[in-house]
Amino acid sequence: MSLLSNGLNYLVGKVGMELNPRPLRPYDPLVCDFLSQLSVALFADSQARRYPDVMSFAFWCRKANLATLKDNFSSEHLRLGVGYAFHIAPSNVPINFAFSYAFSLLAGNCNVVRVSSKDFAQTEIVCRLITGLLEKPLYGRIAEMTAFVRYGHDDEITGHFSSGCNARIIWGGDATISSIRRVPAPSRSVEMAFADRYSFCIVSTTAILNANESELNKLAKAFYNDVYLMDQDACSSPHLIVWMGDADLKAAQHKFWHRVYEEVVSNYDLQPVNAIDKYTMICEKAIELDCVVGLERNGNFIYRLQMNGLPDKVDICRGRYGLFYELKVTNLNVMARLVGTKFQTLTYFGFDKAFFCDFVVQNNLLGIDRIVPIGSALDIGVIWDGYDIVSTLSRVIDIQ
Repeated sequence: MSLLSNGLNYLVGKVGMELNPRPLRPYDPLVCDFLSQLSVALFADSQARRYPDVMSFAFWCRKANLATLKDNFSSEHLRLGVGYAFHIAPSNVPINFAFSYAFSLLAGNCNVVRVSSKDFAQTEIVCRLITGLLEKPLYGRIAEMTAFVRYGHDDEITGHFSSGCNARIIWGGDATISSIRRVPAPSRSVEMAFADRYSFCIVSTTAILNANESELNKLAKAFYNDVYLMDQDACSSPHLIVWMGDADLKAAQHKFWHRVYEEVVSNYDLQPVNAIDKYTMICEKAIELDCVVGLERNGNFIYRLQMNGLPDKVDICRGRYGLFYELKVTNLNVMARLVGTKFQTLTYFGFDKAFFCDFVVQNNLLGIDRIVPIGSALDIGVIWDGYDIVSTLSRVIDIQ
């Protein structure tokens, strides 16, 4: 695969260079060493340390975690990467491009990554440190497998990078994915699309009322990270809060939201324009949804639309900047008929794994790909959206 010169800004790689598409085995020692050294470089960089999402990526690709992932990667067959992978990163999640690259590199692939057209500082930092590592002779093979580019909406350029790809990974909204899919790729190429999803949260009233001060403080910080770090724009950030349990609902809500409010006030910069947008959304949903029966608020930072039921298409119940929908249920099974393929992540507090296993299996759910404790909503990994990404981006060689 040759790299183009027109209309492209290269953040990693050089115009005219020839990429080497010949694949490596998954979790190749050189790849693991490269990513672990990138982790070290990120932790040591003063600019990188300013960004929690960059630090999360650095923590994920540290040596110990990669060793664990490698140990957990089981295959009875010989595997190699599929070859050359073309990535289209989302516009609204700054560090996503780095994870997408790392997943595919671990699978053994050569990669061209189209980063967001937005000028995120996180992108510059990661690309600068990757470039520095790739200049070392030790990582010459990885340099031959790596390019990061930025360009506007241009089907010709997308077509060039798609024309010879063995895998195409698309992150974005439904409209973006539909647009990219109109650009042909080889018939045997693997395509992974990470589209618009919807996520919600379930909280036990009893667990909240039984939580001590330390536990509640930890929970509030975790909930803040799930929601406010990405302004609820991440597909895994919750919009709907489902309460369940026999304890006093009002008392549990007051205890939980009061502590979350203290966390938000201390850490979140709510811009006036965003506060206005949030208020406008409240008015629109109050008119649109018959099941909205009230509004609770904690200053301008937390607005909670109270529901006595849910519409058939729950994913229209979306918020931003701290707008939530709240519903009390006596049994989570009432959600089952509403859970479709749009549903991605369910975060929780006060329940065990067996409870959710029964919920998913007994109801034969079409959706929900992740069930994680509150605080882990944004923790992306090699298992994402129901895909085992490293397995999907590598091929089996059947030797008998």
